[in-house]
Amino acid sequence: MSVLTLSIVVVFILGYACIALESFTRVNKAGVALMMFVATWTLFMIDPSSYIPNFSHEALNALIEKHLGSAGTTLFFLMGAMTIVEIVDINGGFNFVRNALRTTSKRKLLWRIVLITFFFSAILDNMTTSIVMVMVLRKLVDNKTDRMIFASLVIIAANSGGAFSPIGDVTTIMLWNKGLLTAMGVITEIFLPSLVSAVVPALIVQYLLRGRLDAPASQSVESEQSFTSIERKTIFCLGVGGLCFVPIFHNLTGLPPFVGILLVLGVLWITIEIFYSKERYRHDNVRSRCVSKVLSRIDMSTILFFLGILMAVSCLEEIKVLEATGQWLNDVSNGNHYLVTGAIGVVSSLVDNVPLVAGCMGMYTDLVGDFARDGLFWQLLAYCAGVGGSILIVGSAAGVVVMGLERISFGWYMKRISWIAAAGYFAGLFTYWLQNYIVALF
Repeated sequence: MSVLTLSIVVVFILGYACIALESFTRVNKAGVALMMFVATWTLFMIDPSSYIPNFSHEALNALIEKHLGSAGTTLFFLMGAMTIVEIVDINGGFNFVRNALRTTSKRKLLWRIVLITFFFSAILDNMTTSIVMVMVLRKLVDNKTDRMIFASLVIIAANSGGAFSPIGDVTTIMLWNKGLLTAMGVITEIFLPSLVSAVVPALIVQYLLRGRLDAPASQSVESEQSFTSIERKTIFCLGVGGLCFVPIFHNLTGLPPFVGILLVLGVLWITIEIFYSKERYRHDNVRSRCVSKVLSRIDMSTILFFLGILMAVSCLEEIKVLEATGQWLNDVSNGNHYLVTGAIGVVSSLVDNVPLVAGCMGMYTDLVGDFARDGLFWQLLAYCAGVGGSILIVGSAAGVVVMGLERISFGWYMKRISWIAAAGYFAGLFTYWLQNYIVALF
């Protein structure tokens, strides 16, 4: 390895460490990721001819544009999906969830939370689903300890539900956009392991819950929003139904998934504007919830973080470091993909799974055998990187969000929940192996 290549790797590792230690350094990971992007490619330019045969500035520009275009498809998809979910939420589209969860039985509430979160996360994303469910829990559970337990199950169910859907978790979105997984492939192969990884923790936790909840105070959901019930349901159906339609649109037209997301956003935007044009909303504060206002609330730091990470990883890909690392992992594990991806899942509970998955995508360029589209490795990676983040509360976006909303400490979660989440993770991994073993017999 040349000194220049080593320097690029060192810069990436230092940046990665700062991202992993964000909760301690208090430095936003988006800024670090952007610095990684610029620093790695600047070092690359010291001697680009050693990496690009017949180097020219035109060839370099084409290379950067190729990687930027690849990253852009993921970024536009995320921005569109985040906007759609925010529109549905802010206009009362999720109010019915609270009504569906109402019960005085702790165990019934536990299972309703797990199942609704699991399937919602597959349609929305695990971070947004977690926010919605925690807000609902605050209106249903007064006891702080009970609510922390329920919120911990939200983290586990959200990460598990996002793993089996092409649009449920940023890692599966990345793999799907890259063409390494198909929508039908990830759903059919990963659904059962993901479900097991959510059900096993729920089975364990239900024996830790005792007694009943106080009857939740009756509240008028209708009075909380200016839109009528029919209008809110229309917004919900267009938003959530549209997200479900995106994989179908992709299969029908062959266009990239982000095009389908933008189609859904456009339809929802026009519908909202039609509602606003009605006379009763002309002077109502509902105008503060219009789409143009929602767009200003989208978390751009998350988008810029993904941009920085994906472009920094693309530099490692160009200097062939990722390819060499992938070959080394294969040699060390003797080609055991369960060992490699299982370890990646555990590591993803400590560090962000986005750079982990982005790195794996650059490691394996020969897309044949287990590395072909819908191959064993990519399916395992989608499951492990998504579900493994539940083992520690800082291991996923859902965990970090719930940690902040409910003030759950790292130590409390690790002591009471981590082993439960790990049990679900390994149970799901075993289910995937058993599922493939049975299929191979026939």
